[in-house]
Amino acid sequence: MTVIENQPKSAIWLTLQVSEMFRRRQKHAIRSQQSQQRLQQEQHQPSDSLRVVIKDETANVDRRPKSPESDWLIRIRQKVEDAHQNHRANTWSRRCIYRIPQCLRESNDKGYHPQVVSLGPYHHNKRRLRSMETHKWRAVLQILKRTNQDIKLYLGAMKELEERARACYEGPIPLSSEEFVEMMVLDGCFILELFRGSVEGFNQLGYSTTDPVFSTLRSMHSIQRDMIMLENQIPLFVLERLFSIQQIKHPEHIGTVSELALRFVNPLMPTDEPSSTKSTDETAYQFDPLPELVGEHCLAVFWRSILRKGSQPRTTVNETPDSVNSVSISIRVRQQLIHGATELRDSGIHFRKRETDRFWDIKFKDGVLEIPRLLIHDGTMTLFLNLIAFEQCHLGCPKYITSYVIFMDNLISSPEDVSILHNCGVMEHWLGSDSEVANLFNRLCQEVVFDKNDSYLSSLSAQVNDYCDNRWHTWRATLCNKYFNSPWAVIIFIAAVVSLLLAFIQAFFGVYAYYRPSTPPSPGPFPPGGP
Repeated sequence: MTVIENQPKSAIWLTLQVSEMFRRRQKHAIRSQQSQQRLQQEQHQPSDSLRVVIKDETANVDRRPKSPESDWLIRIRQKVEDAHQNHRANTWSRRCIYRIPQCLRESNDKGYHPQVVSLGPYHHNKRRLRSMETHKWRAVLQILKRTNQDIKLYLGAMKELEERARACYEGPIPLSSEEFVEMMVLDGCFILELFRGSVEGFNQLGYSTTDPVFSTLRSMHSIQRDMIMLENQIPLFVLERLFSIQQIKHPEHIGTVSELALRFVNPLMPTDEPSSTKSTDETAYQFDPLPELVGEHCLAVFWRSILRKGSQPRTTVNETPDSVNSVSISIRVRQQLIHGATELRDSGIHFRKRETDRFWDIKFKDGVLEIPRLLIHDGTMTLFLNLIAFEQCHLGCPKYITSYVIFMDNLISSPEDVSILHNCGVMEHWLGSDSEVANLFNRLCQEVVFDKNDSYLSSLSAQVNDYCDNRWHTWRATLCNKYFNSPWAVIIFIAAVVSLLLAFIQAFFGVYAYYRPSTPPSPGPFPPGGP
């Protein structure tokens, strides 16, 4: 203690400096060591732009840290790849069963939804239609008993057609492979039983006369109406495959599936005129199964059968490769092809019923518009709505039914128009009033995309409009409609003309007698004084 106290102040200061220097060197060494450790870690740690793939015996594992941006990029690339696969597969060319566009559905949603039975994936397993599933299984059971076959045969056949059948439908189908195959077998067998029962008789197939479905009761009309809805279809090749399996052990010559389908839905035809060529039974076996369409279904068969009962209507446009592949675009407004029936009558045009079963075959000649007889019932609106929707959705489908319905919509604008057509025998309906018929046609073509220049009736409409624009025809029609609208008016007119002629003749002879020059009497054989 004494020694330390006796040390000079300079020695103490030197000791402190040495200690401080030693502490700084130690701190610097620690920092250097930490820097080297960080450098080594950075050398062994990959950057964001590097990918280190560790290979093991099973798979490659991506060690790159993922970020939201990279996940987004992966999703975009996956969508591009899906679009590429769809382009290579060209799946849209095989579509023939579509979902109703929202613009059409808004006008009349009920006309596109099945009311009794669901067929296909769009309305599958809906609660209000589940009661018919029991009857579908009854149909499958009856087929297996009658053919003595195993259900595995049908399931295997549908498994082979699954990919092709899925391609016929528009949009994704939220059903697994097993669910989809089961649905095809169930719905297909149900449809075939209805087809065969309508031809052979349900009693011959093992059903009782009091069966709630497989009989000729009231429900059959509702089932027929559901089977011509666009969203409620089964591809025709599925039905043909199931039908061919049933024919393996017991072949029967009852016609093709197309013929059976046409017979089943034929009661919905909106005409009661007899066939212009042969009866339905005679032509059924000669019906062309329409091989030109890749995809087919009951609605398409019905659509083709309507137009094949004679020569197909012609469009007025020249079909070139560009025009055929082009898409007709028009404003969704009321397409005015022709004036209303009342206005046409006032312009001198007469209506006459055309004797033919082709309800679309309308003719015009010498002021007479000949229209085939049309039947309007509770299923007519559903029929026309789905036929129009099929023409609107199907690729390259000509719009014949759309043209006809728009033409009739132009003719019928009021209950008076309906009355005129009804009195001429052109139209017959079982609705409540003429006003309901007018409203039916006015609602059919709402929001329909249609080019009136492509209509097969555009040339006829132009002829009718030219006839109406002739003033002489209008004056003559006004004279006949206002002054000669009854036999008594004609008789009165004739009497007036005769009276006028008699009065003119009487006046003529009176004037003629007054101005006639006097002539001297002719001399006799003797002189005036006598003999």
